[in-house]
Amino acid sequence: MATKPVIIGVAGGTGSGKTTVAKEIFYQFNEQSIVLIEQDAYYKNQSHLAFEERLKTNYDHPLAFDNDLLLQHLQMLSEGKGIEKPIYDYKEHTRSNAVVVIDPKDVIIVEGILILEDERLRDMMDIKLFVDTDADIRIIRRLVRDIQDRGRSIESVIEQYTSVVRPMHLQFIEPTKRYADIVVPEGGQNRVAIDLMVTKIRAIIEEKAIL
Repeated sequence: MATKPVIIGVAGGTGSGKTTVAKEIFYQFNEQSIVLIEQDAYYKNQSHLAFEERLKTNYDHPLAFDNDLLLQHLQMLSEGKGIEKPIYDYKEHTRSNAVVVIDPKDVIIVEGILILEDERLRDMMDIKLFVDTDADIRIIRRLVRDIQDRGRSIESVIEQYTSVVRPMHLQFIEPTKRYADIVVPEGGQNRVAIDLMVTKIRAIIEEKAIL
């Protein structure tokens, strides 16, 4: 890979469908040319804190993320160097000792709730998407996910949503919509938006191949 990769940011609130959009775009391409990096992998290492302290972490706040490391990794990939992407252990509430080795690709999709909040990250992106889905749909999706996949009670999910997730969304996530080049309504259900993105990315890759 001789030329700088295309970096695409996909942001949106919890349950908006941003992960679905990112994966739908990802699956349209040969894995040799595209990679998906989740901002969730870059939650800060908390191994220096007692477990009780880790439980207090607000995962919906910008300070929860190690954006310095994410920026460093995107820069390395842009320079044609491989990275070791961290893995976050949600049971231990800190970074795992394991990593995922990622090689440079033509296209990098960076997906997460707050990837448009940091100006340094925005400046690295060629295309910025914000997946915009109604709050009632997002809370229903979060309820189903957290109860089925994470064994949470309805009460605990609702309490966390009203006390942390919703205020953080309004304060930090929703305002980043103004930085997006494209706002995608209704997330993964929006086939037109996804197809348009895929067509645009293909054109960029073909253009790079010619250069």
